[in-house]
Amino acid sequence: MSQNKIHLGTVLPAFIGIMIIVCLFFNKKIQLYRLNHSNFNLFWKMGWTIFSIWLISLAIFFIFLAKSNHSPIMNTPPDAIIILGSGLINNHPSPTLQARLDQGATIAAQYPNSFVIVTGGLGFDQKITEAAVMKAYLIDKYLIHPQRIVEESQSTSTELNLKNSVPLLNKIDLNQDSHIVVVTSDFHTPRAAAIARFQGYTQITSVSAETPLTTRYNAWLREYFAYISGWILREY
Repeated sequence: MSQNKIHLGTVLPAFIGIMIIVCLFFNKKIQLYRLNHSNFNLFWKMGWTIFSIWLISLAIFFIFLAKSNHSPIMNTPPDAIIILGSGLINNHPSPTLQARLDQGATIAAQYPNSFVIVTGGLGFDQKITEAAVMKAYLIDKYLIHPQRIVEESQSTSTELNLKNSVPLLNKIDLNQDSHIVVVTSDFHTPRAAAIARFQGYTQITSVSAETPLTTRYNAWLREYFAYISGWILREY
């Protein structure tokens, strides 16, 4: 949160932690109140039951993400490599975004004829687009030729990353039937691939980058809710 990563993946654990501390601190008073108020006692039990069921569903989702992480084998060279954005810190790639860029650069080095599309628009209180920072990172650290890199600098979500990349693919004589590699974080690959297929991409290969341990489970928790919202909003 101190790095402006304010979302459900960081706020919710903080809230749950504070509530548990409060419950422990006032435990004797709460138990006494429960004994004298049957309605509150019922509400208390129901609340903990719902919370326990939610924790079980979260554990199942975490297992799903862990098992979904794999390194695919590419039988044909990709026509383009789309690297999905993941936020900036002080106008520099966040650790999660660095991991994605490093993974994308590795693939780009293996397939020098593939275009690289970097995606990400302006975040809150930012003066430079995420795509521009990503491009500079690839040029400075990996010496990727600027003409290979295409900036998608209008999007603020995975859905828009992929949607706005379509006209850019068309400009380099590619389309949604071309072989596209999508590089994103390990927790994000299943949903990103599902969104891409829903949008009409037919030859998608998802390649994952390891999420730094310091933010891994916060990101997984955020992805839990992103899956739900994506289903509600019919993103996949």
